Amino acid sequence: MAVSAAAPSLPAGRVHSVNLRSQLLWTARFRVLWLLAGFGLITLIALLRIMSLGFVGNAPERTSLQDALLPPRGEITDRHGAPLARAFPAYALWFDPKAMGDDGAPLVHEPQDVARKLKAIFPDINEARMATRLASGRAGYLRRRLLPEEANKVFALGEIALEIPRETDRYYPQGTLAAHVLGYVVEDKGGQLGMEQVLDAQLSDPDLRSQPVALSIDVRVQGALEDELRRGMLATSAIGAAGLVLDVDTGEVMAMASLPEFDPNTAGAAGATNVFNRVTNGVYELGSTFKPLTMAAAIDAGVVRDLSQPWNAGPVEVAKRTIKDMKSKGATLNVPQALVYSSNTVTARVADKLGAERLRRTMIDLGMDRRPFIELSARGRPLWPKGNWSRVTNMTVSYGHGLAVTPLHLASAYAAMVNGGIWRPATLMKLDPTDVPRGRRVFKESTSSRMRQMLRMISLYGTGKSADAVGYRVGGKTGSADKNAGGQYKHNSIVSSFAAAFPMDAPRYVVVVVMDEPKGTVASSFQRTAAFTSAPVVGKLVPRIGPMLGVQPDETRDVDISDLRYLVDKH
Repeated sequence: MAVSAAAPSLPAGRVHSVNLRSQLLWTARFRVLWLLAGFGLITLIALLRIMSLGFVGNAPERTSLQDALLPPRGEITDRHGAPLARAFPAYALWFDPKAMGDDGAPLVHEPQDVARKLKAIFPDINEARMATRLASGRAGYLRRRLLPEEANKVFALGEIALEIPRETDRYYPQGTLAAHVLGYVVEDKGGQLGMEQVLDAQLSDPDLRSQPVALSIDVRVQGALEDELRRGMLATSAIGAAGLVLDVDTGEVMAMASLPEFDPNTAGAAGATNVFNRVTNGVYELGSTFKPLTMAAAIDAGVVRDLSQPWNAGPVEVAKRTIKDMKSKGATLNVPQALVYSSNTVTARVADKLGAERLRRTMIDLGMDRRPFIELSARGRPLWPKGNWSRVTNMTVSYGHGLAVTPLHLASAYAAMVNGGIWRPATLMKLDPTDVPRGRRVFKESTSSRMRQMLRMISLYGTGKSADAVGYRVGGKTGSADKNAGGQYKHNSIVSSFAAAFPMDAPRYVVVVVMDEPKGTVASSFQRTAAFTSAPVVGKLVPRIGPMLGVQPDETRDVDISDLRYLVDKH
């Protein structure tokens, strides 16, 4: 009889363990399924939201990594990398009348009350106009460029409709320094005036804005120029002043200042006061500063060969006019004496012998017949005598009357006169040595050498004595002329100027200083002329900027004037 083997039975405890494991596994799978379903639902909602934004509403603007890391506008620096204009996190004041909701009032308090409180925070606002603006219920900016402390005060008002968004603003860390060089930026309009306008496309270009743009100016020299100009302007009660420091070999502008200045940080869509640039846009008759240019043209043409030759220094009768000197220094003067004593009569006679066409040609070669050469858009058109120059026009232009130009014109002309005779356009961009323009020859090198001697003699023995900074071998010429307004000369208002170069044994920089309507004060010995108003500014400025520009004082060096010194009386 066969016996069948029965299946072995599991212990009760083991059966319970298997059932528990199966139940836990099912529960885990159920939770995973719910988790996956949840993720799927979230993904579906997200996709639907993206689609709704793409086809129904306005999708958020995409911001690239480049836009996130780079400022919206490139930086401007001086020639050594010091920041002049850069992007800066700032606050603005925005009015949102719907901030309280569709049924709420746009302001917690009355518009007049809010305007009064804002006036306490921002004293320059028009309270009545602000109240009207708030009452209009029109959203928009109430103010840009809030300081952090101002933002905190606005926040403390508790007005939900007054929002304080944080933005990227244009900031000028040097304040008013070089304001006319830089200009300013207006939101949504780009650069206004100055190099902000000139470089607008480059500074805004996404591919270029990462690279700072280096200007030619030296912020240290700029600061010294503005400081000394301001001192001179206040000391003589002048209504304005202009100054320029120019590299004679490259045309680079190391500093440029026009006073009074403006603050580019506060300039906005409404503009700013004092934006007129006297250096590049103001045209003036610059008086006797033209006399060395006339003498240089005459020497270059061979009209003046012997500097010891005496010239008639008596009054000149021409076209029913009489040209005479302010102070007679004798019946005759040689050319060095004529420059040292600033003789109108000798200069006019030299110009007469030179001839109108040759002097006119020299002035054209120096760029005096057109707007000054520089990147800025604010460039004044010279008041150039029309047609062929008459004999009297030729004579008067020779000593700086009848032709009005900018101080920049004068600086570029003096650079050509002392650098060996080469005229080059001025620039506000830092130049690589390989990018320096070749320029054009205006004077012979021998003529330039002679003019360096005579300009130095003017500072040693003549009207430029107050500009003679010890050790810096300054040479230059004063100029004082009545202002011309509407074709009429204002005899109680003058423009005084001093054009100089240093060091004259190897000129590197030209300095031009112009005072607009200086008064005779205690500081100027009650005199208004350039010898007492503009020349002293140069005398104080050069020792400050010389070491910054690599020119150290050296009293053992000077221009060799031994062959001319005997021609000038020292009394």
